[in-house]
This record gives sequence, structure tokens and C-alpha cells, in this order.
Amino acid sequence: MNDIVTTHQLKLEPADSSRLARLCGQFDEHLRQIEDKLEVQIANRGNAFELTGHPHQVVAASSVLKNLYKDTSDNQDLTPDDVHLVLRESLMSSTDAAPQVVAADSSSDREAAELTIRTRKGTIKPRGDNQKAYVREIMRHDINFGIGPAGTGKTYLAVACAVEALESEQVRRILLVRPAVEAGEKLGFLPGDLAEKINPYLRPLYDALYEMLGFERVAKFIDRQIIEVAPLAYMRGRTLNNSFIILDESQNTTKEQMKMFLTRIGFGSKAVITGDYTQIDLPRGTKSGLVHAMEVLDGVEGIGFSHFQSKDVVRHTLVQRIVEAYDRHESDTKPPHAD
Repeated sequence: MNDIVTTHQLKLEPADSSRLARLCGQFDEHLRQIEDKLEVQIANRGNAFELTGHPHQVVAASSVLKNLYKDTSDNQDLTPDDVHLVLRESLMSSTDAAPQVVAADSSSDREAAELTIRTRKGTIKPRGDNQKAYVREIMRHDINFGIGPAGTGKTYLAVACAVEALESEQVRRILLVRPAVEAGEKLGFLPGDLAEKINPYLRPLYDALYEMLGFERVAKFIDRQIIEVAPLAYMRGRTLNNSFIILDESQNTTKEQMKMFLTRIGFGSKAVITGDYTQIDLPRGTKSGLVHAMEVLDGVEGIGFSHFQSKDVVRHTLVQRIVEAYDRHESDTKPPHAD
């Protein structure tokens, strides 16, 4: 049955030459990317598309084209990364029955609009069920934990939510916090004081801020302390009001540090704590504050927990396979009575 080939006609509305150009990409690179991934053939004239391939793959390609075309409505160019994310989301979701997809379109459109994060530099849309649930929990709760492997968008989406909150004047400042724990490297050999030593470890946070605010605004906001970057140790004794606080790499906090951080949060503030409990760099025998918080705070009203898995990795496809390979290896080699 695998050699069954079908042809499907698809018309994208409204017919807008600029949007269609963004959808297809330079020299139709986006269409070729979809063809290669889904093993279909795509031909088009204007907004009329013809898809040829296995029925299941044709349905998936049709869904991908529709979703990408929706994304062109905000006048932003699509990138190969955008196409990759929509393809991955399509492959993870069920495409057994096209009528179900069509029936869900209006409600999914409303949800997508509600969860879209808007900044001056553009819009950011969570991809996949877990990213959407994560953004929904950040919007709903004053404290939310984002837990899962690297590359799942935990930190990037947290920064995006923080920037949106700052620009819409929901908060007055953004704080980026990280525990000063060495991950195989020696902080003492880096130049400068503790804050300067830890700055290289906050590069993912800086990169996201630069993308959403621009270099000049980030530099100005740091000078005016609207954006503050600080090691976790600097939080002791402070009360943080009207702030959006992101604690990154929280698996490397101790129990005491995590409690100290969570009790710093004041009125009008929101905190997002991100971490991966499989990447703990604490000294042997020291329990992770993230792991402890997951046990202690489970079920506490007003605190959300969002969990990611390897299938949620939004980097290169190989990253997902690498995460899964390490998970398998560690589960195979873990001692029977290991904690």
C-alpha cells in the first residue's frame, strides 16, 4: 500500500503575491524543504497548489502550507527554521482525518492569537503542544517552572514573555538570574568580578534579548537597570516588585538557594524558573533545588509546572536524537538502586 500516490489541489486565500513569495522562499527553497521532508511533489501557479505523494504525506504537506501561509500574514519573512518547526509540529500531530483538522481551525486560530507573544521586533509563536502549554502557564501563573532538555525553547520563550510584559508596562524591569556553578569549567580563571565571570553563561539570554529588543535598547536598559543580570547569590535579602524574573539553569541551585529565590518575589512580579534535572553540575551528594522544588511545590495553587521532552527539541533534528540517545544510555547504565 506504500506505493499509492494521490494528487491534491489546494488554494490558499487570500491570493496575495507578497505573502505567497514569503511562503515559497527564495528560489522556492521553502517548498523544496517541505518536499524533501515529506517526500511529496509541490507545484504551484499563484495561490493554486498541486500536491502529489502518499495520501498521508499529502495531507501533512497541505496542513504545513496552510499553517505557514497563516504565519505570513504579519509581514515577516519565513526562515528555514520556521519551516522546520512547522514540519516537526505536523509530523508529531495526527493527520488521520482532514475533516477533524478543518473543524478545529477556528478554535486553533483563536488559541494561536491568544498565545502569540508580541514585541516591537516581531511576533513569536509557540510551536507544539508543550510550548503552547508553557506559554499558557506563564500567562496564567505568577510562578512557573519550565523543565526539560536543552533546545526545547524554555529560555527563549521565557525571555519573549518578559520582553512583552516590559513593553506593555505590565512590569518595570527584567531580571536574569543564574546560579554560579561550574559546569566542568573554572569560574576563577575568568576575568572580572563574579557578575562579569557569569555573563558568558548568560549568553543565550542576551542573544534572545538582542533579537527581540535590539543591541542599543538592551545596552540602554542594562545601563538604566531596567534589565539586570545577576548571579543568584546577589538575590539574598532583596524583594523584587513589579519585575519579570527568569532563573536559568535552576537544576544547579541548592535547596536553600531555590527557597531563597522563590521567597524574593514581590507584588506585581512574575517568575519563570527553567532547568533540566538531567544536567546537574552540583557536587556529589547535594540535592538539586529544582528537583526538591518539584517535590515540595507540586499541587501548590498559583505555581505552574511545564514539562518538555526530547520530541520538543526545536534545534537541529540531530539534537533530538542526541538527547534521546543519552537518555537511553543513562537509563541502561543506571545502578538498580540509584537515587
